[in-house]
Amino acid sequence: MDRELLGTVRQATRNHARMLYHRLAGRHLPRLVAVAVFLVVARVVPAATTLSLDALVREARDNARAVVAGAACCAAVAYAYAMSRPRPVYLVDLAGYKPAAAHEATRARSIRYFEAAGNFSEESMAFQSRMMERSGLGEATHFPASLLTLPVDMCLRTAREESEAIVIGVVDELLAKTGVRPEDIGVVIVNSSLFSPTPSFTSLVVNRYRLRHDVINHNLSGMGCSAGIIAIDLAKHLLQVHADTYALVVSTENITLNAYLGNYRPMLVTNTLFRMGGAAVLLSNRSAERRRAKYQLMHTVRTHRGGACDRSYACVTQEEDGAGNVGVSLSKELMSVAGEALRTNITTLGPLVLPLSEQLRFLATVVLRRVFRAGVKPYLPDFTLALDHFCIHAGGRGVLDELERSLKLSAWHMEPSRMTLYRFGNTSSSSLWYELAYCEAKGRIKRGDRVWQIAFGSGFKCNSAVWKALRTVDGGRDEAGPWAQDLDALPVHVPKVVPIDDDGDERDAASHVRPE
Repeated sequence: MDRELLGTVRQATRNHARMLYHRLAGRHLPRLVAVAVFLVVARVVPAATTLSLDALVREARDNARAVVAGAACCAAVAYAYAMSRPRPVYLVDLAGYKPAAAHEATRARSIRYFEAAGNFSEESMAFQSRMMERSGLGEATHFPASLLTLPVDMCLRTAREESEAIVIGVVDELLAKTGVRPEDIGVVIVNSSLFSPTPSFTSLVVNRYRLRHDVINHNLSGMGCSAGIIAIDLAKHLLQVHADTYALVVSTENITLNAYLGNYRPMLVTNTLFRMGGAAVLLSNRSAERRRAKYQLMHTVRTHRGGACDRSYACVTQEEDGAGNVGVSLSKELMSVAGEALRTNITTLGPLVLPLSEQLRFLATVVLRRVFRAGVKPYLPDFTLALDHFCIHAGGRGVLDELERSLKLSAWHMEPSRMTLYRFGNTSSSSLWYELAYCEAKGRIKRGDRVWQIAFGSGFKCNSAVWKALRTVDGGRDEAGPWAQDLDALPVHVPKVVPIDDDGDERDAASHVRPE
């Protein structure tokens, strides 16, 4: 048995043991205690009915040690049970940032700005045009104002302006939707991978909304597009420690300082995919919030493959090219590394959500391939048997195509991710929340539904979160958020290759979402 199989079996065993323990502690322990108490009472009561009150008192005094010991045992069991149950974490509401129309740019306009702003060679421009035609992006994705001016204004001031507009915009909207007072927020987490100024974004939020002095705040950077799930996981753990409070989580990325103006091909891809955006989520562990909360967090699974091999660690890096231009380099091995990370992640997640039949099929295939060297195809469990909605990070068309094939998902399942990529581009860690907002806007979310969010990030990481809908979200414009203007026009069919139409640039700018 090789090390990889041994690790898979051990991980699956630990997951099953953990799941069985929580089921025992959460469901059966109270019943066992109740039965024990009932038996003791049933044995004592018949004898007690023949005794007078004075005799009962004397009996209790004579057996004081036993009475105290029994009471202490009951108290200890009750305390252990209460402490073993994690506090539920509720998602009260969410908000996604919708930049103003002045920030919209068609693909043709984007290419023209690339050409005018950078020192790109003809070969680099042709490559970016080909990538844009195959990217899955639509005709109205958003750029910061700093990149829509000539010459481009890439500096710390404009980077701050971009990020502050997004962070303040989504937090304002979220607080207005929920009616939560800023002084009631006990935890603040902001993630922005490539831009981390001083003071931090969490300090910006604390100062802007006059949060209390003892607020717990964490500013996450350098963790890539999967940082949104990392922030949720961190908030979940903090909400186990700090009772009766709210956690504000903000996910964004900065585009101003991360546009690439050189000619190194592995860094050019990001120009064609990444766009401005952000989202804010309000979590709570208050039992009273369950009545109005939209979701309950069921599981988070974090996978980091950086320790497995160097190619996982180095497949997404921020670096300088030979001319000193800073950019994010994407390795050709990215898809292979992402596939390995996904397999590791679902090995952990599967036992938590999948039916037993699917788990056994998966394990049997692993044993046949690894132990008996049988020529059977790898079996990927059918997650649609356990999960209803899939929010897959809109990293690019290639990523979505590969996950659709690997997870055997339908076009309906992929629609939120593809429409997010089409309408907003790759907004990094916040894309998952645009996708969930799309599901809500279209009236897809029903009470009891389970939502799986999957994100990939540098390092290399694959992170998952599973949510359970606590109520039906009716959809429509009241729940549309950033999708309000495009709700009736979407979805659209996006061909694998869409030529860039320079002549139709002005027409597309006036009507950016066109059913096909």
